[in-house]
Amino acid sequence: MSPPIPRLPVFTAVAVALAGWVVGAAEAPPDSAATLERLTVRSTDGLRTLEGEVLVEAVDGGVLLELPDERYEVVQPAAIVSREPLDEARGIDTPRERGQRILAELPPGFSVHVTKHYVVCFDTSRDYAKWCAALFERLHDAFGNFWTKAGLEVVDPPRPLVVVIFADRAAYEAHAARDLGAAADRVVGYYNLLSNRVTTFDLTGTDGVPRPGGSQRGAAASQIMASPAAAGLVSTLVHEATHQMAFNCGMHRRLAPVPLWLSEGIATYFETPELDSDRGWRGIGAINRPRLDHFLANHRPGDIAAILASDDRFRSAEDPLDAYAAAWALTRYLVDTRKRAFVEYVRLQAAKQPLTDDSPEERLRDFEKAFGASPAEVEADVVKAMARLASRPAR
Repeated sequence: MSPPIPRLPVFTAVAVALAGWVVGAAEAPPDSAATLERLTVRSTDGLRTLEGEVLVEAVDGGVLLELPDERYEVVQPAAIVSREPLDEARGIDTPRERGQRILAELPPGFSVHVTKHYVVCFDTSRDYAKWCAALFERLHDAFGNFWTKAGLEVVDPPRPLVVVIFADRAAYEAHAARDLGAAADRVVGYYNLLSNRVTTFDLTGTDGVPRPGGSQRGAAASQIMASPAAAGLVSTLVHEATHQMAFNCGMHRRLAPVPLWLSEGIATYFETPELDSDRGWRGIGAINRPRLDHFLANHRPGDIAAILASDDRFRSAEDPLDAYAAAWALTRYLVDTRKRAFVEYVRLQAAKQPLTDDSPEERLRDFEKAFGASPAEVEADVVKAMARLASRPAR
């Protein structure tokens, strides 16, 4: 199996938008009193009108607004010209109407493929878009079933989830630069917490590999999985779509202080591809060999305590893959051996409010309370468990 393609943490795409927010000085309106408002805001392009639900209002007057298409807008207080309440929200778009609205934001040439739970906007081949959509649907169902059986209450996302697939890397990078800045050329796919969308490009078009085509049943799927990029393709798609599912089913809350070890641990737990099948993926929790091998080769004492206390190692230029491997190993161990406690820990994180922050001490307290052990004790057990796992077959 090819090693997974490095990716940046899920929160990278929102760092600039949140700069200047008064962290920890925000209050969320009660769920029973959702506030719908129309805001006139000042921007570099002049005045804009925004309508949506006020999720959080900071003490300095800043507002976190959820727009009708589920995008989040962080509005700084100095930008607000006026605010007025709305009696009712605009009607919800049908999935196809939603897709058409998104097409208006994208370059010419994009089309829409709608499934039960997804709206896929693409300018690559329709065969590729349909194969990706089928992969997302399998993930959707398996994700919900897995966590429900584990005792975690998850809900079906209220609206179809949006995925944007570019045909080529250059166009993707030009688009992604608005979210990721200079990091766009180092990331082959990402989930954006503000837009609530997954964005990627057709990896089968790299390295001179032809894009799938033809009308023979199964031909496109076989061609996709025969690509040298297949392992990275599947792991990227499943990884980012897992983030999207987790932040839309009640497991995580967007812009809340979800520890990156948890969000990335769950995504890496799901991401392992099935390369001997045209479907690309079907299982959950299979041994993730690239992550396991990396963990065993690069683990240093204290690594797990470090990712429990802080997200810094995920954002480091020196060792982000070490952090991802440690997150996978920790998640694999906890789900295998302490699933009930893991579910309780997820519930605790899901209850936290957007745009707040947890100190390292609070994060460690949460962990020790949930699992009844210190990070050092858990780390020793994780190392032993991964060594045993290394001797087992991949499935």
